Amino acid sequence: MAGFKKLMQLYQEKLYSVIRRVLIDHDDTNDALQETFIKVWNKVDSFQGDAALFTWVYKIAVNEALQSLRKRKRRFLKSSEYKENFVEMLQSEQVFDGEQIQLILQKAIIELPEKQQLVFNLKYYDELSYEQIAEITGSSIGGLKANYHHAVKKIENYLKSN
Repeated sequence: MAGFKKLMQLYQEKLYSVIRRVLIDHDDTNDALQETFIKVWNKVDSFQGDAALFTWVYKIAVNEALQSLRKRKRRFLKSSEYKENFVEMLQSEQVFDGEQIQLILQKAIIELPEKQQLVFNLKYYDELSYEQIAEITGSSIGGLKANYHHAVKKIENYLKSN
């Protein structure tokens, strides 16, 4: 139990950040983080050591965030409603302490397809290598590079037009 508590303390902040970038909402992020640690606790015996412990835990967190995001998307009939809701959350949460460029960047990221959002966040914000992202997502490195490239181009175009 002491080892698990130490693991939580070690990874909590970093996992919170990656989940928050996916979900935006503070309460949803905390829920997903809690679910992540519950899953880690329940599945710790299945950890085989093929990947680093951090990568394994990170993968669980990313999957939990994406699952939560999909549930939220199902509640909205139109994708425009969903995106508008996210923009409202971005503005009301004051995640970015008044930094307008960060707010615009997050709006651009919200416009990306889910896979591109994930790859961009993991590469740009979390500074993970393509190899690490491939382990987390189960995607090919070539596919990840293409997703990142397309995401960057779409974000650049969004920033130029706003």
